[in-house]
Amino acid sequence: MLTPEDHLSISRLQLLAKSVVDGIAAGHHRSPHQGASVEFKEHRQYVRGDEIRSIDWKLFGKTDRLFVRQFEDETNLRAMILVDQSGSMQYRGSRTEHSKHEFAVRLAACLATLLISQRDAVGLATLDTQLRNIIRPRSTASHLHLIYQALAKSTVGAETQLAVSLNQAAGQLRSRGLLILISDCFDDVEALLNALQTFRKARTEVIVFQIFAPDELDFPFRQRTQFRGLEHPATRQVVEPQAIRNSYMNRLAEYRQQLTRGLQQARIDLIACTTNQDLGPLLTETMARRN
Repeated sequence: MLTPEDHLSISRLQLLAKSVVDGIAAGHHRSPHQGASVEFKEHRQYVRGDEIRSIDWKLFGKTDRLFVRQFEDETNLRAMILVDQSGSMQYRGSRTEHSKHEFAVRLAACLATLLISQRDAVGLATLDTQLRNIIRPRSTASHLHLIYQALAKSTVGAETQLAVSLNQAAGQLRSRGLLILISDCFDDVEALLNALQTFRKARTEVIVFQIFAPDELDFPFRQRTQFRGLEHPATRQVVEPQAIRNSYMNRLAEYRQQLTRGLQQARIDLIACTTNQDLGPLLTETMARRN
């Protein structure tokens, strides 16, 4: 599932939460709880019972009053990766050897490996018309093997109901954490945005990796072509591509603009990627931009 190049790229990366998170062990991410850490937060007045070593003696020399230093506790992250296995993810196109689903599985495997290497807890679920194969977040090496097995067994074919599945997933991340959605996002945009807003209201950080096949972005078809519905295989239609290309490209641009604008307003990271990209450079650029 991961190539040696993928492992090498992952070993150089670090995925940090942008927002404050709740965790269950010491880690790399900012916590809402105060504790011992290297990052200073604020002073507060000394009260009986505070540790003497926490007193800021330099400040005492300037003010003749006792204050203690408070630091921002660091915690590990609880993340949930959702992988779309609806029928549209079968699409491969003419210019890449991977379908969108195959690309999504490898991307999910890379992200899970990266998170567990940081001692973060990561879970997984696949989705189509509903949430399936739910693995709750943990941070052990044996847990990573369970995630690999679930990804390897993931199959595509059902319809798309992302909003329904996301609403079901809302109960899987009970505390502030990270949700990673890997999908082509081919669904009703308004319903999808409303579902993702549920996580943001719960102070969960959200990252959306939107996957396209190159053919979906530039519609390269020139000759008379039969198109088949991947979520409704019995639906077939023979068309002249040149007759519908402008309409297709306009609708695609409108859809992407609506989704991008909505995610920006919700402060959700959107990473658009294509199935002919190498995962190492993609993740390196993504983490550099976030950090």
